[in-house]
Amino acid sequence: MEIHVIETLKFYLLDHPSIIWFRWSHTQSWGATWPFLIAALATYVATTLVLHFLLNFFRCRHRPVRLGPIPAIHSLIMCAVSAVIFSGMILSATAEAKDTRWLWRRVRATPLEYFLCFPLGTRPSGRVFFWSYLFYLSRFLHFLRTFSAVLRHRKIPFFRLVHHSMLLITSFLWLEFSQSFQVLAILFSTLLYTIVYGYRFWVEVGFGCKEGFCFTMSGQIVVLGFNLICHVGVISLHFLRGGCNGIGAWVFNSVLNAALLFLFFKSHVNRKGC
Repeated sequence: MEIHVIETLKFYLLDHPSIIWFRWSHTQSWGATWPFLIAALATYVATTLVLHFLLNFFRCRHRPVRLGPIPAIHSLIMCAVSAVIFSGMILSATAEAKDTRWLWRRVRATPLEYFLCFPLGTRPSGRVFFWSYLFYLSRFLHFLRTFSAVLRHRKIPFFRLVHHSMLLITSFLWLEFSQSFQVLAILFSTLLYTIVYGYRFWVEVGFGCKEGFCFTMSGQIVVLGFNLICHVGVISLHFLRGGCNGIGAWVFNSVLNAALLFLFFKSHVNRKGC
């Protein structure tokens, strides 16, 4: 029975035809065009501003809108989605690393090196990019938390607005340019989301401490630290192994990450209790 369950999970996380034959395409993949990305970001920002304006217009600024079980349901969905993406990505990346070793013509690559640096000529297709695409789509679910924050806390969460916008751009560039390093970035992020959203669900249903900011912040700092170490690994492999795919997009995303890191500490370093 256990073997059957394991084989079934492996099939749906690794060997399903939709996963194996996935290809990032402007014509076949939903949300895979630059106009869509720009329109999605504009809609996200505009909706946040309109919600805030309506709260002020109807003088509801000092009265939070009761959302009932919606935040708990959202946290549970995000926890489950993140856990599935994490599991599928780690299985798929390990399998793809073995299948693409022939692309490394000078030296043999280990799975860890593949996680950091895609070989030159890598195309956005196959197992890894299927889960990267799902991660990109999951960014739209994250937007709902911004709307929830506006309704519950009666103010625009500026850092969250910028943070989610930058991550949507980043995940789009990962797919568009087959960027290296995205495997570990997705693994770190989805592992953090699984823990954080699981904790938030636990709090929303009446357990745990509502003052969970320090818990969330600690997880984000750990992920930022791992990302910094991995960036050093990417640039090292780029020069030692003759190049990593999508290095131009990696540089651009590194600038976005640096800006995000600055905003993160500027917004949160003075929070009480941390």
